[in-house]
Amino acid sequence: MIIIGIDPGQSGGIAAIIDGEAVAWKMPDTEMDTYHIFLEIPHPAFALLERAQAYPGQGVSSGFKYGTNYGFLRCCLIACGIPFEEVSPAKWQRVMRCESGGDKGVTKQKAQQLFPRLKITHATADALLICEYGRRTYGQNSDKTALFQDF
Repeated sequence: MIIIGIDPGQSGGIAAIIDGEAVAWKMPDTEMDTYHIFLEIPHPAFALLERAQAYPGQGVSSGFKYGTNYGFLRCCLIACGIPFEEVSPAKWQRVMRCESGGDKGVTKQKAQQLFPRLKITHATADALLICEYGRRTYGQNSDKTALFQDF
């Protein structure tokens, strides 16, 4: 079972653990490039998508873009036949022991600690941590992932 972690912001990213190796992509510039990432991930796979929410001080235009990107990512997962669940930032950060309070440096440092062989950027850090949260929570021996073996 391949676990995928998704930070849906335009400055977010996508990460996956494939055959025990973590890989990460910054959020592509185009929808087609994003869709192709999901097409290339082998099956069976299970994704954790960070739940969309409005942030204090977020403008109407940026909130609309964020929501559009979030909906597009859900659509990609559905179109590719990848089951998924949403996870709140507070939940995955608590489990991963990196409650950031909005400081991306905190999550980048934690990702660097857990994935020392990867070049970690602000764009990929949260996606990698969401992915690792998924591996720890829904690892290969979990009842949850067994439900998706036939996808």
